[in-house]
Amino acid sequence: MDTPTTTTDAALLQLIWLASPALPVGGFSYSEGIEAAVEAGLVHDENSAANWIADQLHLALARADLPVLAQAVEAWRAVDMPTLAALDDWVRTTRETSELRQQTEQMGRSLVEWARAVRPELLAGMARADTFTYPVAFAMTAAASGAPVRHVLLAFAFGWGENMMQSAIKAVPLGQSAGQRILGRLAAEVPLAVDHALALGMEERQAFTPMLAILSAQHETQYSRLFRS
Repeated sequence: MDTPTTTTDAALLQLIWLASPALPVGGFSYSEGIEAAVEAGLVHDENSAANWIADQLHLALARADLPVLAQAVEAWRAVDMPTLAALDDWVRTTRETSELRQQTEQMGRSLVEWARAVRPELLAGMARADTFTYPVAFAMTAAASGAPVRHVLLAFAFGWGENMMQSAIKAVPLGQSAGQRILGRLAAEVPLAVDHALALGMEERQAFTPMLAILSAQHETQYSRLFRS
């Protein structure tokens, strides 16, 4: 017996689509510090890679990008452009190195270009020059799905985790089974990070990851690199 497709199904599939590593926004080309951590000897096996990524999830993503994403989804749905501009500026100004800022700008720009080609209705009324950092651009595309904000954050964080796991596999290096065990741990950690992000108000976001900033700055001049950050 055929089961009719529901709006919930459609929203879920939209989020899976947006969070997929196959989306052509260039996420695969960034390690967000893992490659530099490997060079420094801080990440050297499955356990240290899993701990590094989980710490970054809770200490960086849950305090910065995830609350920005939650607030930006609501702002897109309310067509609150001043709030979106403020959120976008906050993301840019709190990136602690040049390569981390370039990453969020490049991925945001690529996601906007994807929307122009695949979902042009999302950009109705916007100037062609409009570009956003990645969390704000992701919020734009996800807001139109009608999915609950919590589900948007879960999808974003798990997609980020997949990219980080793949970076660890290449940089350490690790085997595919190790990567899947890391992803299994992240699947348990992500809901906790999302809960934390949703509890933060507009003035409670923070971006303070000194070790990551130092490693990222060192990575910018690292003698040999697989990744752009």
